Amino acid sequence: MQQNSPFELTLKNAVIPAFIIVGLMWLIYIIDYILPINLYEWGVQAQTWKGLRGVLFMPLIHAPENIKHIFNNSLPTFLLLTALFYSYKEVAWKVFVSAWVLTGVFVWIFAISSSGYHIGMSGVIYALVGFLFTSGVIRRFFPLQALSLFVVFLYGSLIWGIFPMDPQVSWQGHFMGLIVGIWLAFYFRTEGPKRPKFQYEIEREMGIEPPDLEGIYLERLRQLEEKEKENELTPETNQKPIQIVYHIRKEESKTNSKIRSNTDEIK
Repeated sequence: MQQNSPFELTLKNAVIPAFIIVGLMWLIYIIDYILPINLYEWGVQAQTWKGLRGVLFMPLIHAPENIKHIFNNSLPTFLLLTALFYSYKEVAWKVFVSAWVLTGVFVWIFAISSSGYHIGMSGVIYALVGFLFTSGVIRRFFPLQALSLFVVFLYGSLIWGIFPMDPQVSWQGHFMGLIVGIWLAFYFRTEGPKRPKFQYEIEREMGIEPPDLEGIYLERLRQLEEKEKENELTPETNQKPIQIVYHIRKEESKTNSKIRSNTDEIK
């Protein structure tokens, strides 16, 4: 049974990829903080050939002068990646790599062209939120639906990040990530964990129609009603005559004969 489980057998197998990604984020942050190399220039700069390289490097780069940036992205990245690799082990890497690349590509294409750079893991975080929530809804599998509610409970407030409320926040990256995550949920809906089928669904696929118990019951009721109507319409002449059968006990007949003989002698 464990070999057929749609989920990862141990949490360790799901934690390791998440730990590696978060560790790589912090390693690059420390390098950027120590060395004056301006890694932000390797982020996505919309609609420029130079900025296209940021599709690969944008999620790993965070602002060295603002440690809150990487702090705010580390915990969601770890939790969401762990949930992804545990619940969708068959398609986890496909989803993660697709979310990484497509979010960067869409930001490069659709973001407003400017001299600014888009950096940070937040776009991928929005993609993971969109995928985990939407996939749990459309698959109609209770454990995945529970995961969807958990994601909404933790990160439902992220929805405000897709609006241009802060000029220093890449709302385009958030918005594109969310769209990519929802699209990936529909694209991979036939892969990964599926809701177990009920017995009647399996029989229907095999061409075995289940018995119509209600129809059988109604048909028996109809037959009984027809018989009752036939009995009511049958004339009395056709009915069998009633026969009365008398049973006489022998002992009573002997006593009666004795009484008669005594009466004769008295006479």
